[in-house]
Amino acid sequence: MSAASAAPPLAVLRRPAVDPGRPFVSPAFDYLIIGGGLSILVLGALQSGALPSLAQLLAKNLWFIVFVANSAHFAASTVRLYTKPGALRDFRFLTLGLPFVALAGLAVAITVPGVAGRHLISLYLTWSPYHYAAQAYGIAVLYCHRSSPGWDTTGRRLLRLACFLPFVYTFFSLPGAGFAWLMPPAVLTQPGVAAARDLLVGVARIASFAAPVALFFRQQAGSRSPLPLISLLAVVANAVWLVPFSYQVFHGLQYLAIVMIVHVKERARAGNVPAWRPAAGFYACCLVLAYLLFHLWPRAYVLAGFSYAQSYLLIVSVINIHHFIVDAFIWRLRRDPSYAAVAGAPSP
Repeated sequence: MSAASAAPPLAVLRRPAVDPGRPFVSPAFDYLIIGGGLSILVLGALQSGALPSLAQLLAKNLWFIVFVANSAHFAASTVRLYTKPGALRDFRFLTLGLPFVALAGLAVAITVPGVAGRHLISLYLTWSPYHYAAQAYGIAVLYCHRSSPGWDTTGRRLLRLACFLPFVYTFFSLPGAGFAWLMPPAVLTQPGVAAARDLLVGVARIASFAAPVALFFRQQAGSRSPLPLISLLAVVANAVWLVPFSYQVFHGLQYLAIVMIVHVKERARAGNVPAWRPAAGFYACCLVLAYLLFHLWPRAYVLAGFSYAQSYLLIVSVINIHHFIVDAFIWRLRRDPSYAAVAGAPSP
């Protein structure tokens, strides 16, 4: 037997045992912020009580953290929409029509809060976990596209299922949202329905963590494209946020990182400018818009005679729903050359 025939194929030699994923910025930044590793570390420290000073620091500055991360991330989708080249041409309804629809919906909800307002909040609470799951899937696919091309249809469907299992959990477990919102109270109180609901919640709780791990090992077998480790981390982190916790701050950090990377890459193709300049300008616009939306807008309704709590809650619901709709159109990797450029060619 010759040495050439005895040698394993070149692809087998080059394939790593575990694909860490090709980072956008650096391995540390991507794993901590985009992958959600920082959230797992912080939540673990808070739950264990190992760092009481950290808990005190976060509690004391919670409003500031929410503003610079979570509030800014809602504004980021709007800033991205109106700074996206050709947005007024390609997304006429999103840019010109949807804001007026949102204002009209808010006007109805705040006028009759007992009817329209209650359903608006329930819609926001039901849709929000779906949005989380969709973002986790999008990020996982981005890293797969950058690092592990050649995923088959079955693999992509299994990855989507693994990402959306936490949404299934929240849909059947959240009070006043999801299943509890859509079903009449007489149906919810039936013993058979309650037992089936509890069973689904229990299965979804376990599967939210077991499914992505099982998919990871499935893709490691045979000649399949491996699931990058950072994709697995992003899916598991989303399950941590939705199943045992509900921390939108980390979701906001993740979103801000991705949308700013897209914006910087786009501006870099338009001209030779330092990366920090478009990033800083984009984030500054997000902070200004977030202040207008979350701090000044509710106070305008207070001046009109509505309570601050009611105004704030309904405005937050409208902002969220607007954010979900805009994202559903602007985050389309296969149809947008900007995101395709960010995904980049697979690493050699």
